This record gives sequence, C-alpha cells and structure tokens, in this order.
Amino acid sequence: MERNNPEPDHDLTDIGAWDEARSETTSQTDEVEPETAPSDNLTGLDTLTETDFAQDEQALAFYRENGCTTVMHAFTLANILHTHFRVKEASRFYRIAYELHSKSPGEYPLAQSLLQARLLCLMKAGLPLPSSEVDELGALCLPHANFIRSVHKAWRENNPIGAMRLTANAFEEFHTGEEIDSLFLGFALSADFPFSKRCSTQRVIPNKLFLYWDKNPPEEIVRNFEFHRKITGLDVKIFDKAEAEQWLYDVYGIEARSLFLGARHPAEAADILRVHVIQALGGWWLDADIRIRDEQALQFILDRKEENVLFLTHNNVVHNDFFGSVPQSSLLNECLLNVYRNCYLHPGLFIAYKTGPGVFNRALNRLMHRDLSGIASLPPTSVHDHHVFSRLIEEFDTPYKSQTPHWQAV
Repeated sequence: MERNNPEPDHDLTDIGAWDEARSETTSQTDEVEPETAPSDNLTGLDTLTETDFAQDEQALAFYRENGCTTVMHAFTLANILHTHFRVKEASRFYRIAYELHSKSPGEYPLAQSLLQARLLCLMKAGLPLPSSEVDELGALCLPHANFIRSVHKAWRENNPIGAMRLTANAFEEFHTGEEIDSLFLGFALSADFPFSKRCSTQRVIPNKLFLYWDKNPPEEIVRNFEFHRKITGLDVKIFDKAEAEQWLYDVYGIEARSLFLGARHPAEAADILRVHVIQALGGWWLDADIRIRDEQALQFILDRKEENVLFLTHNNVVHNDFFGSVPQSSLLNECLLNVYRNCYLHPGLFIAYKTGPGVFNRALNRLMHRDLSGIASLPPTSVHDHHVFSRLIEEFDTPYKSQTPHWQAV
C-alpha cells in the first residue's frame, strides 16, 4: 500500500541544518544573530504587530481572524511559524501559549510540551538556552528538561554520546514518531554508535519478500507484483485483505485481526500487517508502490548478515516501506508493543506516528538506550542512510494516488 514516510527537503536533526533552512526563508530584515540573548516580550499580547509574525502570510491570516487570546491560538501560531522555519518567532508564541496555560495536567497541550517546544526553537534559532527556563521546565517534567539539555550538549557542546546518556529514555514521555525520536537517533549517528558491533551469522534474515494490497489492485500495482514474482532468490508472498485478516487471526488472534479491520486507511492496515508478518516469519517487507531497483539491489538483500536492516529518510526517520528482520526480532517486538499501545490509547494519532515509521524509530531508540545503559545488547543491526535507500529502491508512476484519499488526510 501507499508509503507513509514523510520526506522533507532538509535533514533537520542537527543545528547546522536548521541554520540552512532558516537562511532560505529569512529575509535580510529579520535574520537571527546567533548567541544573542532572547529579547522577546514573552507575553505582551497587546503589543503584537505584524512584524512579530516574520511576514508569514499563513500566521498573519490566522491572527487577523482569531487573535491570540487562548492557549490554542498561540499554539497554532507557533506551529505555523515552526513549520515554516521561523523558529525565533515560533519560540515566542510557544511561550505565550505557556503563559496562558492553566498549568493543569488535564489541559492539552501540556504546559511542559509548550515550554519544551519554546526552548528547542530557541536552539534552532541559534539563540542561548535560558537556564532559568530549563529549570522551570525541569520542575514540570524532568525528562523534558533533560531532553533539552541533551540537545544543547549535542549541538553546542558537540558531545552526542553524552547527549544520548543524558536523554536516557526521555522519549517515552512523547508520542512515538515525535521529533525527539529522530533527534535521539541523530545523536547516535553523530556518535558513530556501533549498531552492528556484534554482527554474526547465527541469525540471518530469511530470503522472503512480503507485499500487500487490500483488493482490486490497479494496473501499475499488478505489474509491480509480477515484477517481483519473477525475481530469483526471493520467496515472494503477496497478501490481500481477506488473506491478511485470516492470517492475523490464525497467528496472533482476535486482537490483531480487530486492529487490522479497524484501521482508518489502507496504509494504516498495511502498517499493522507488516509488523506482525515480519515478526512472525522474518524476511523483507516492501510496499506495493515501490520496487527493488536492480540485480545489485537484490544482491545487497541476499548478502545481509545482520538481524535487522533499516533505512533512513533525510531527517533520520526509519523507513517502514522497506526493511528486513529475522523472526522473533526484539526490534519488531518493540514495534508491536508501540502499535498496540497507540491503537488502544491514541486511536486518532497521525498515522505516521501511530503505526508507521514512528513505531520503528521508537523501537530502535529503546534498544539503543538499553545497550548504552548496559541493560541488554543491541542485536546486530545495520542502519543505512537515504542515499543507500535510493540506490536500492525505485519509485514508479502510481496514478491510483490521485484517485484515492491520501493517508495524511486521515
């Protein structure tokens, strides 16, 4: 089914990338001078002018229509500016939202989430980290404060392994797939974390390839299925919805089938299926709208000796449209836990976070944290960047996407 790996134009997991992103969207009149103290009037709602929005038309339009008198007003404005790389301005509106917040643990977004976003945006803007606000955050939620201190340690002190140790498992305070997951993985990559230091040949990924389409595949998908069925060296299995439903019930029981049938979109159903299939059977998962590029790509697959093989997007999000793992993998076990927890507790969560790449990022981070803490060794795992993914995987024309609702609209 359709992939759900967002692919941005920038790698935004380190401060240098944020500098580059800001430079493309910031005019000469509102450039940020690095390492200057934040001088924004944190509340000052009566003094807001259009210059406070960095000429962002979407933010201005929202403000003109709604004002900025509630937590959600300020939060929405902050998110608009953050998305458009206006991080200095976004930091102010996150703080305004925080000041308007009741500080009640039942009011969402949580106060600590607003202050954490404020401080992260200050660092993205190249501004100093106010220690008083970090302490203020720590009084609300110590893991959030440790995360902010970790980003500072990685970005400003160039100590990514120290950042990993300080973060510990603070990511558990956040939904799977939120920015902390890609940042923590970014720390590991910067620290040259030894993902496959214990690589062995005792457990290898079976030469099996699994794909899925719910029903009535369009012509381009049928052709892709036929392309992969002809590959020598891989045992190819293609599920449809009816067979997937029965397989989940036979292997995992009624809960797995219920989650699958209750999916909001075919992409979400495919997410649920892929984790169960690879965990039970081992092998490689490939989404139906991409293909293995050539003989060299096939040989790469056949030559793997690790227990888990993962690929990353530009911004350190783990691809779930193509990956490989051994059966009964500790990585896939964590993915399953994430899927079930999200489906039961957060059914309306963004699909990429709920069942998609986010559950893989969180699973990998848990295993790295346990390894770094001496709790349990990370199984032999290889993690490849987006360049490797592009060399192995080919996209092809998929007219069906213009005719069906996109997963991001769910």
